[in-house]
Amino acid sequence: MPVVEVDFAAVRARDVAAKPEVMQRQRTLLEARYDLSDRPAAGVMMAGGRKAVQQGVRVKRPAGLTWEHLAAMSADEMRAKDLFPRGFLPLPHVKHETGGMIFPDFEIQEIDRQEARSLQRFDADFDLPDHLLPEFPPPLFLTTRPELGDVSQGQLLTIKNFFALLDGIVTPVQMEGMRLLLTPFPQQQFNQTDDRKIDAATLGVTCLDCHANGHTNAAFHLNPDNRPQAARFRIDTVSLRGMFNQKIHGSKRSLRSVEDFTEFEQRTAYFDGDQVTAAKKGVNLPDRASQVVLMAQMQNMFDFPPAPKLTALGRLDPTRATEEERLGEEVFFGKGQCGVCHPAPFYLDDKMHDLKVERFYTPRTINGEWIHAEGPIKTFTLRGIKDAPPYLHDGRLLTLEDTVEFFNLVLGVQLTAREKAALVAFMRQL
Repeated sequence: MPVVEVDFAAVRARDVAAKPEVMQRQRTLLEARYDLSDRPAAGVMMAGGRKAVQQGVRVKRPAGLTWEHLAAMSADEMRAKDLFPRGFLPLPHVKHETGGMIFPDFEIQEIDRQEARSLQRFDADFDLPDHLLPEFPPPLFLTTRPELGDVSQGQLLTIKNFFALLDGIVTPVQMEGMRLLLTPFPQQQFNQTDDRKIDAATLGVTCLDCHANGHTNAAFHLNPDNRPQAARFRIDTVSLRGMFNQKIHGSKRSLRSVEDFTEFEQRTAYFDGDQVTAAKKGVNLPDRASQVVLMAQMQNMFDFPPAPKLTALGRLDPTRATEEERLGEEVFFGKGQCGVCHPAPFYLDDKMHDLKVERFYTPRTINGEWIHAEGPIKTFTLRGIKDAPPYLHDGRLLTLEDTVEFFNLVLGVQLTAREKAALVAFMRQL
């Protein structure tokens, strides 16, 4: 059987013609849900020192209501009156009916500059403004050489420069693992067949096209585990920092090792969980003994950014912290209940939790996504969290302030304005 039944030129022409409407649909959704303005927090920078952290609640409230009014309502009341803020609903993929990897412009441009390899789709573009995304390129920290700081030297590691940047710093095993993480392999939308979403046939994508420098650039796609297509949900790229200390991997699949995750990412996530289509497009099946273990070894070297206000046990050093930050830590491990799922020192519990957010809204279809109960999702680490916007598994929360308001409603913890601000101040120190 052919990979597709329709001629590539015809598919491309149809997709290119539909793209303006696709992008306008997503822009309308985002502008209705969020304040997308550029409002950096004074003096709060990401780990590389080149990009400011955005501040403020960006999710728009229902007209005439304050966050305090909403927090006083029950889930049943919010659902009955349809008052759950739209920005707290699952965020659809920019083209949910098709899905697939979507890369931010800065990643597309840098890969094209270094490798002359295109990550630009002809049917859809990235949807969020750059100022709401992680620093690019992000610094790369290694567990084996913490005294070196950022070993990327402010550059995006690619197949063209990784050896020169890491020579003499990592072992041959780790170097080969990095080579594999930076080698492009076929993917559902980026491949050499007529069933692709880029103009020219390509070798594919790399692991670190999304996990830039072992961190994240906020590229997104759809989770491979749900069916039908409308029930799949957007997955924001999570940072690989701190993989060495995690026991489960993947938002839904709960894979039990980095090796499992590495292998199944290319077998399933790269091809929307469809191994039949993958076989037709040239899926890479890395050898468990000679390749997967090397890729995992390198991933296990990615460290968190320095956190100078934390002690060796991951708690605030009271001699370095401000009064507001100390209050935030108290709220985090107390009234706010954040520490239940995010205990120190690494601020994750290696569990999956179901927040049951569907209590607050009725199921509906929005921009091609069926908004329904999402079930348990893996807890992600909060170490270095200010470097990794947007937040939640699908990126629906643009700032840390948004996450605080979200959990204040979902958990019903009734935080005051002062406690919310303190919680944000504390999380910025992680």
